[in-house]
Parts: sequence; structure tokens; C-alpha cells
Amino acid sequence: MVTTTPLEAELLEVAGSVPDPELPVLTLRELGVLRAVHVSGADSVEVELTPTYTGCPAVEAMSLDIERALHARGMREVTVRTVLTPAWSTDDITDEGRRKLREFGIAPPRVGPGSGPVALRLGPTRTLAAEPDPEPIRCPHCGSADTELLSRFSSTACKALRRCLACREPFDHFKEL
Repeated sequence: MVTTTPLEAELLEVAGSVPDPELPVLTLRELGVLRAVHVSGADSVEVELTPTYTGCPAVEAMSLDIERALHARGMREVTVRTVLTPAWSTDDITDEGRRKLREFGIAPPRVGPGSGPVALRLGPTRTLAAEPDPEPIRCPHCGSADTELLSRFSSTACKALRRCLACREPFDHFKEL
């Protein structure tokens, strides 16, 4: 069992409060990409960060923002290390993060039944197909489950573009990973 010192807990809070560069409505803690903070001296710290996907272009910006926040807190030496195992999953997004996504107009990812691969089902783009989805993607504007997929990719690779067939508004859906 790994124990966290009070200083590490404080620094984890500081680093975790950094906004995500692509979705500034979320903090890195709420997004679930900040894994750990290890103090290695009086003013030296190492941060573990897991990107949402390998090759995520936001990792560099996240790292620099974490470094700035921890330098401002008084840490002289800050190292941000990218950690790929365990891989990030949309299950890592906190309940608060999911609430903020919905309020921002992005349908949050559906909560998976646990760890493991995401089932892939090919077929019609509308959620109300011949076999109804047991948990449809709801419109963050009006709550309707009558939505359709417009594009598998939206403003970032992590999101898909959908449209509500009830209120006709387009919206992003943070894809389940």
C-alpha cells in the first residue's frame, strides 16, 4: 500500500486543479488524467500523467500548466512523467466532471459495466435502431434519447458529433474508451 504524505496530497490538489487545455471546463483531476504526485525532496516533485489516448497533443500543454502551478506553490524542481499503464478510460472521469460536461453542452461518456474492452456494434447511426440501445446517448440540451451520429470525430478525437432529433441541436459526445 502506497501512503501519501500531507505535502503530496496538497500538491496533488494543486496539480489536479489545473484546467484541461482542450476542455477548460474540466480540471485534470475531474478528467482523471492526473495519476500521482511524489515528493522526492524539500522542493522537488514528480507528477504522473496519463493521456486520454497515445499521442494526445494536449499532454505537452498539460505538463507545462502543471509545472507552472507547482512552481507557483514553491516547488523548485518539477518533473511531469507520462504514464501509459494503466491506460486512461472514460470511467476515470469523475461524477463532477460528467456533470460539468453535461452543463457545458457535451454529452458525457456512458459509464461502462467495469474494466475491459468496449463492445463495438456496427449498424445504423441512430440510437433508436432495430435493437434499441439499453443506454442511449441523451441530448445535453433537452434530454431526449432520440439522437443520431453525424460524425465519429468532432472538435477532438475524443468526441463524436451528434444531433438531437427532438430539438434539432447538434452536440458533442465524449466517447467511451
